[in-house]
Amino acid sequence: MSLFNTKISVLPEIPEKERTPLVNEILETCSFQKEQLALKNEIIQALKDEIARLKGEKPKPDIKPSNLEKGSGSGNNGKKPKNRPGSKKRKKNRHLKIHNTISISPDNIPEGSRFKGYDDYIVQDLVIKPYNIRFRMQRWQTPSGEYITGKLPEHIKGHYDINLIRYILHQYYHADVTQPLIFEQLIEFGIDISSGQVNRIINENKDIFHAEKNEILTAGLEVSDYVHVDDTGARHQGRNGYCTHIGNELFAWFESTQSKSRINFLTLLRGKHTDYVLNEKAFEHMQAQKLPQKVIQALTELKLKVFFDEQEWSSALKALGIVGKRHIRIATEGALIGSVLKHGFNQKMVIISDDAGQFNIFLHALCWIHAERTINKLVGFNEQQRQAVVDIRNRLWNFYSDLKFYKKNPCPTFKKELEEQFDQLFTTKTCFASLNLALQRIYKNKSELLLVLKRPEIPLHNNLSENDIRGYVKKRKISGGTRSEVGRRCRDTFSSLKKTCRKLGISFWNYLKDRLSGNNIIPQLSDCIRHRVNASPG
Repeated sequence: MSLFNTKISVLPEIPEKERTPLVNEILETCSFQKEQLALKNEIIQALKDEIARLKGEKPKPDIKPSNLEKGSGSGNNGKKPKNRPGSKKRKKNRHLKIHNTISISPDNIPEGSRFKGYDDYIVQDLVIKPYNIRFRMQRWQTPSGEYITGKLPEHIKGHYDINLIRYILHQYYHADVTQPLIFEQLIEFGIDISSGQVNRIINENKDIFHAEKNEILTAGLEVSDYVHVDDTGARHQGRNGYCTHIGNELFAWFESTQSKSRINFLTLLRGKHTDYVLNEKAFEHMQAQKLPQKVIQALTELKLKVFFDEQEWSSALKALGIVGKRHIRIATEGALIGSVLKHGFNQKMVIISDDAGQFNIFLHALCWIHAERTINKLVGFNEQQRQAVVDIRNRLWNFYSDLKFYKKNPCPTFKKELEEQFDQLFTTKTCFASLNLALQRIYKNKSELLLVLKRPEIPLHNNLSENDIRGYVKKRKISGGTRSEVGRRCRDTFSSLKKTCRKLGISFWNYLKDRLSGNNIIPQLSDCIRHRVNASPG
């Protein structure tokens, strides 16, 4: 019989008193196989639909249930949504700067009328037009026959002023407008510029921005109790690459590389340093990762414990005969951990992730939203299984609400109760084999999911990192991958600066003008991060 036509039969009901341990195991195995068979049928149907589309045929129709009985409107029974509690109507014109005032008198004013003031009506406008300046540097000949010439103002660095440059940078990095469209805009505005010059303005001579971006991570790690981390795809020069995000409510920092391994993550945390350090924490990591004892012993006996760069470290491993990929990887991870801690990384820092293995170092906490998704994606194949999923999800979200309450009101007694509730919830046995496996997987991560009981200040989810990285993903979808190293570096730099400005309440438009002009009235973002922490109560 074809797999497409295989029907999933219902297992016979066996009374509880007649179930032996062997029968229970057989029933659970059969249930799991049924779930796998149903999943394969869905995959096969999806492939059949794709083949049909490629052949120009119609795939199997997806007929959704009717919504006629759900009523119309926006979920509020068709009523106009109310304002949020406590919200006030915004006074639109209170802070507007008036650039021009025009007085309008009525037509046909009767004789004997008296003037009684004005009724103001404010109209906002935006002026976009070329504004070209000719600097005429005077040339003088001195009595000795030499010539002296006037000098350009210091802020003039080329044939394009800072307002035009910041407009291009703002359009590209903040508004996600592509280079060709920016070029078309400028031509239509009447600006005499080439597409190559637009590209140079976007990518070249950005050292001051790169330096400030690097300091953001240093300051963020220095003052933070926790950070969110995540990564996403970032193609470069036609090859798959990755962009790693590190941040919290104070800052956002992005860096693109060709890897998303733990070695890569530790290298990013190490910052500007290049050394590899063998210390106590390095060897603890090697022991935890079960590096063979003879390899650890060989590294322990090395007289040199600090290696200047990757080349020196690789030479040391080769001299010891450590050539296996796994052994090199674990030893390198340990040496990088030693370097990160040597340069002041806070060992009490909590790293919050979505359970990607490369982030599982130091104090690691997991996102509850991602943990719940392993259950949410399950689809039961009978009413009993579907109800089991609903019951477990309800219990999980009730437990999540209790965790939120505990964060605001930490209590040793409540902490113990929550630990017991966790055990009861995630050791539950249901009629759904796939659900049981999902519960087991979550239970294995108990220490990382319940770290909040020891550190109530940390978030329960990793949504902040996903929200921060969404802007990077949108830019990638619009403009595609990067083609040059300078282009990739600029994308990371301005993504970091833009997001950090937003978190600190700084206008990115004003920030660009301040840095391009060299005024530096706006403090360095790293200083703003430190000031925000020092100024916060408690």
